[in-house]
Amino acid sequence: MPFSAGQITHNVPFGVPTMGNKLEKIEGVHKFGYNSAVSTSFETVWDGGGIYAHPSSAVAMTLTSGAGATDNGVEVTVQGLDSSYNFLEESVTLAGSGTATTTALFHRVNRAFVNNGQAPTDDITIANGGTTYAQITYPYNQTLMCVYTIPAGYVGYVTQVSASVQKNQECVLQFIARKPNGVFRTLGVMASFGTPVDRKFDFPFHLEEKTDVEIRAKAGATTEIAGEIEILLDKN
Repeated sequence: MPFSAGQITHNVPFGVPTMGNKLEKIEGVHKFGYNSAVSTSFETVWDGGGIYAHPSSAVAMTLTSGAGATDNGVEVTVQGLDSSYNFLEESVTLAGSGTATTTALFHRVNRAFVNNGQAPTDDITIANGGTTYAQITYPYNQTLMCVYTIPAGYVGYVTQVSASVQKNQECVLQFIARKPNGVFRTLGVMASFGTPVDRKFDFPFHLEEKTDVEIRAKAGATTEIAGEIEILLDKN
């Protein structure tokens, strides 16, 4: 049965009942991303490269494998938010030339992953109108994107932000957030010279519903950067 946070003792790590759906109204989100070629200008830590662009309205997503018909039969689950920012999920199967289009309309894409026993043999882009909103990079079978939007009816608490960079490479990282109809605001800055950085917040950031969050980075020279964001969702 679900139980309240007050019933958790010091013997049980808070994350265990959270991820096991044992706490009333509390959910955990672990976002992780990777950018293989961060340059000297800020860009989002995600496998699509460059600054991530969100859809301006809810649209159908077309999935396309770079391997074409070779990946016919690969099933992919797309998770995100609808036009009202409510949770939305749909699974589609690549067919014919290695493509599929969702029936559901996504206003945000938070994650996508391969959901059956057939692995793709190349990258799978998830796009609309020529803009890529997610990418399953071969051979990870999962999107790698430090990008997330707080669903409607929830408050998000960011408890930890971390990142790692190639050895002997300098980088600067921004943790940024954008309220509905607002602009991205920097909530934290971290710098590194080839060593992992990890920022835990004793006083977690409070993010209202429909807020977009992401990690961006720039480096002294083109380099690889990975990042992670830990979020607690509290249902209103």
